[in-house]
Order: sequence, then structure tokens, then C-alpha cells
Amino acid sequence: MQNAKILVVDDETHIVELVKFNLEKEGYRVAVAYDGQCALEMVKDAPPDLILLDIMLPQMDGLEVCRTLKQHSEYKTIPIIMLTAKGEEIDTILGLEMGADDYIKKPFSPREMVARVKARLRALRILKAEKAMGQKAYVFKELTVVPEKYEAFIGEEKLELTPKEFELLRLMASNQGKVFTREVLLEKVWGYEFSGDTRTVDVHIRHLRQKLGDDSTYPDYIETVRGVGYRFVEGQAKS
Repeated sequence: MQNAKILVVDDETHIVELVKFNLEKEGYRVAVAYDGQCALEMVKDAPPDLILLDIMLPQMDGLEVCRTLKQHSEYKTIPIIMLTAKGEEIDTILGLEMGADDYIKKPFSPREMVARVKARLRALRILKAEKAMGQKAYVFKELTVVPEKYEAFIGEEKLELTPKEFELLRLMASNQGKVFTREVLLEKVWGYEFSGDTRTVDVHIRHLRQKLGDDSTYPDYIETVRGVGYRFVEGQAKS
């Protein structure tokens, strides 16, 4: 989203200056708040396209700001990326449960931060376009899946998936948290007449993970359920 307005909320001046500088260098308009209450007032006065929100804030913490905004119909669709410090794992989980779209751990590189912002804004643009056309898209962290167009993206990059890889991704992304056995995946993706064995599923999942940049040990997207099959990691989807 060209010239998107981003609200940066953090009480650490050096972090605000670093984030503001790098976002403005990319052409974004940046507003700044140093406490939670001020952030809420700024959103109400002029809603931004995205919010970078620290958890530890004076006046009102980031979790409460996130909860308040996500409960309001006018502001709940604004993407929120939480800024979290090491040791705030529980707060990070709470933020995601309250509707935050993503999180970045401090200390972070400006390049990573800008990449996350671009991914969220692109996902927002796709969601708005698909909604206007009566279609649906699924967004998980940096991944966006558009079923009706047979397209998937990591950030700004379109993934080159085979038809079977896309069908696997679409099926699991639209059923986050549900465990699929290899036999069920064979049935749903390859059909009843398919005569292959379950190793076919494993090979396709491996190739799909490589294209997603997913780590099989600490997956962002596709998780192996030992002795059973696979599932899409639960808790990040927006549709």
C-alpha cells in the first residue's frame, strides 16, 4: 500500500526513531505515540493503516490497547504487529489471542521489521480486494493464500506451487489446527482412485515446506504430528 500511514507506539525513544527512519525511507507516513492512552486517541482521530505496538507501555499497556481496538468494529481490521522483548512469551500469546496479527521480538533488524510491515499491508490489500469480489483469503504471519485464484504469497513474493502442493496448502490453511492423516490427505487431494502410498504425501509436504521456508523442527506453518500426519499451525489465521 503506497504511502500507507503507520502508527508506531513505543516509549523507548531510540526504537521509535529507528523504526520511523526506516519506514519513512520506504515511503510510509509515520505517526508516533509514546503511551497507550495517546495511541488510542490518535487512532480515533485518524485511523492508521497499520500499528506497530509495544507491549510494555505507560498509561495503558499494549495488550489493553490491542484488546480495546479489536473490540471496536471501526478499528478491528487495522493490522497490529506487537513489539515484544525476550521473556514476554506469555504476553505475546495473549496479544495474538486478543487479535494481534503478528509480532516481532526485540532486538530486531530494521530489514526484518520493514519486511513484516510490507507483508501485513499486502495481506490487508488482498483481503480487502477479495472481500469486495466476494472471495476469501487466508493470512498466516507472512503467508497469504487466495484459494479462488490458486495463488499464495510469502510477503510480496508469489510462490510457484504445483497444483497438488497448492491443494495441500489450501486444505490445511482453511482448517487450521485440524490434524490430517496421510490417508485423508491422499483421499482429499489425490482422490479415491489414486493408487500411490502415503510416502507421496510426505514428499509433497517436504517440497511445500521448502517453498514456504518452513522449519520442520520449529514450523511457522505446517507441523508434523508424529505417528499421525500433519496440521497447519493454529492461531494466526485471518480471513
